[in-house]
Amino acid sequence: MRFLVVALVLAAGAVAVFLAIDRRNAAEPRTAGPVATATPSATATPRPRTVPSSRCPADVAGCQVVRGRVIYVERVDPDGDGDLHVVVAAGSVTGPGITAIDVAVDLRPRRDPQVGDRVSAAGPVQPGSYGQSQIHALEFHARRG
Repeated sequence: MRFLVVALVLAAGAVAVFLAIDRRNAAEPRTAGPVATATPSATATPRPRTVPSSRCPADVAGCQVVRGRVIYVERVDPDGDGDLHVVVAAGSVTGPGITAIDVAVDLRPRRDPQVGDRVSAAGPVQPGSYGQSQIHALEFHARRG
C-alpha cells in the first residue's frame, strides 16, 4: 500500500513539473532568432560526402561491386579469424536488395563501420558460413553516415 502511495505522489509531482514547463514555454513569445551563417575556416577541410567506389581487379573472375548503407555489422566473427561482416542495403548478392560483405583482417578499417554508414566493396562472390552468397572483399571503403 505504501508503494502505491509513493508511486502516486511521484507521478503527481512529475505531472506538475511537466505542466509548469509547458506553461512557461507557452508564455514565451516565439520569434525567429538570428540566422547563423556558415563561415569558411582555413583549417577545415571538407570531407567527401560519398564513399569512394571500389573496383574489381581485372584478373578476378566473378567479381562484384557494391556500394550502399550499412544495415547490420558483425564485429566479432564466431569462427574467431578476426574478419568483419557487414550487410548493406544495396545490390542483390545475398538477397533481394541486400548484400553481405566479408572483410578480412588486413582490410578492416581502423574504425568499424556502424549502421547507417556508407561502404563500398569489391571482390568475388563466395558462399558464407551459412551457405549465403557474399562478397569476399578485396577492396573495402567506409565513410560515416
